[in-house]
Amino acid sequence: MNTAPTKYLILAFAYLAVLYPLWVRFAATPMVFDSTLPLNLFPFFGLAGFTMLWLHAISGVFEEWLRKHINFDRFVYITSTLILICIIAHPLLLLIGLGFDVLSVFSYYEALYIWLAVVGWLLLITYDIGKKLKKYDFFVKNWNNILIISNIGFILTFFHSISIGSDLQSGLLRFVWIFYGVTAILAIIYTYGIKPLIAKR
Repeated sequence: MNTAPTKYLILAFAYLAVLYPLWVRFAATPMVFDSTLPLNLFPFFGLAGFTMLWLHAISGVFEEWLRKHINFDRFVYITSTLILICIIAHPLLLLIGLGFDVLSVFSYYEALYIWLAVVGWLLLITYDIGKKLKKYDFFVKNWNNILIISNIGFILTFFHSISIGSDLQSGLLRFVWIFYGVTAILAIIYTYGIKPLIAKR
């Protein structure tokens, strides 16, 4: 059976999911190469990181099917690397744009949603820390728990982004973002809650 058409459709879907929010941001952002550039760039990394995390979440539901059509492990490796770059660059560019005045962030955004981002970031980064330390038995035995923790971090970043993301307050992208968030939450519940119960039967 020729799986090439399905493979290209999967890849096209993945690219569209990531690139559409970036295009919306790009269309609305005048790129000026001055001191405001970091503040103009930092949302791009937040949007890209979130959409790739969404792809990770929903791929857990369809993993067995996806493995028949794409190199799933390579997909996870590449997107995980890009996600790590994004979740580092997103806050870093914001801080650069604000002259590393951390407290000034709270004058731009509501404190609750900043703390959601901070906690979400810390939970997300456990994935990359755990991956680097998988040679130790503790991290091998608790790898599934690390995945659950990082996915909780992802959910927190959804509420952070939908609440204060400047591109997500109106228009079609807001509805797309809500769709991403709701389907991601359902996918995570299925992958880490329902699916293991089904496998035990």
